[in-house]
Amino acid sequence: MDEPQDLTEMEILPQPGAHGFDGARERGRHEMHGPFVLPPGPQGFSFSLYQSTGAALMPGHRLELLDNGAVFDRMLEDIHAARESVHILVYIWRPCDVSDRIIEALVERSRAGVACRVVVDPVGSEELSGDKDFDQKVEKVLCEAGVEVHYYRLLAGKVMGRLLGRTHQKLVIIDGRIAYTGGFGFWKVWEGNGQSPEEWRDTSVRVEGPAAREMQLSFSRYWQESGGGLLPPSTFPEPALVGDSEACFVESSGKLGITDAERMVRMVIAAARERLWIANAYFSPPNEILEQLEEKCRQGVELRILGPGPIHDVKVIRASQRSTYERLLDAGARIYEYQPSMMHAKTMLVDDWLAVVGSTNMDSLSLNKLGEGSLVINDAEFVRKMERCWAKDLRVSKEISLENGGRTNPWRRLARRATQLVGHDR
Repeated sequence: MDEPQDLTEMEILPQPGAHGFDGARERGRHEMHGPFVLPPGPQGFSFSLYQSTGAALMPGHRLELLDNGAVFDRMLEDIHAARESVHILVYIWRPCDVSDRIIEALVERSRAGVACRVVVDPVGSEELSGDKDFDQKVEKVLCEAGVEVHYYRLLAGKVMGRLLGRTHQKLVIIDGRIAYTGGFGFWKVWEGNGQSPEEWRDTSVRVEGPAAREMQLSFSRYWQESGGGLLPPSTFPEPALVGDSEACFVESSGKLGITDAERMVRMVIAAARERLWIANAYFSPPNEILEQLEEKCRQGVELRILGPGPIHDVKVIRASQRSTYERLLDAGARIYEYQPSMMHAKTMLVDDWLAVVGSTNMDSLSLNKLGEGSLVINDAEFVRKMERCWAKDLRVSKEISLENGGRTNPWRRLARRATQLVGHDR
């Protein structure tokens, strides 16, 4: 028998049962597994990502990594300089100082003749917060100045599928050429530097180049579904090649089966050969991804997980997150919990060249039900900047071991079961 060729050309898949019929194994033959190994390097990864999601790395980008409240200062500079359009799609927008600054900028631009369009999710902006002031303190002011504002999927009837089928994206696009994404919302917790309980730790990215056009397209789809018309051609300028970075935007929406968000996560994990560092606000991945992470550890990849510590906005999800620790620690992962505030970032760092920044949480709800978006980046300098942020974060994080909070218990197992049921339907 011939020996297998280069391992980098193979998928590592579970083997079917050798004897008799095994229902679970038989079903497994017809479901997505891994892949645990991809062709090497950016080109092989890009081709694999394209096959799975339709998005491929493109050259010509200029990128800025923005931590915590710095994203708003940079964003407002761009909004004030807008000539053609400002488009905003956001999950959480609640009255606060950040909101006032954004409103002031949009009102000024709208009165100057710039087309300003806003889509907000009513669950994040009103229903869950219990704050019904968005329509009076934000929407009314914006509309009076000529800004067009729409809600995404009003909760008429509050059917469960509609309640879960939200948009969790965070997009700001200026003139179709500059775009922002990350974990931010327009609320007070995203101000500051992420070093106190009232100021969340988060990561965002500013991008110029072809991916900004993809992000504009994503906004357009939500805009149409929310009652807006077709955007004019001028909002889709030909993308300029402005930098040396490669990037692409992966949009995902909830559906039966495997979403593009989950496909993207699996491909990014599969690309890791030396290290895989994951910072995520709601880390409770489906079992298939958890198994893939364990496999990466067995392959010798350095796996680090950074999640929220005791300051968390959803306690059941923190318990679900901690239910994964024992398996991952046994496999060889290193796990840290951020201590000063709620750690809300959604980033991934692979080897010395690949990074992900966006809105995609690593839990079943985000990966299977919500509208999400992430910028996938090939840029060694950007990765080095993320690495420096990791070093800063770890100085105020607690490493978890099996003897120090890493073992599971009945409450954590129950919490994980509940969070998996909310999002998983295949």
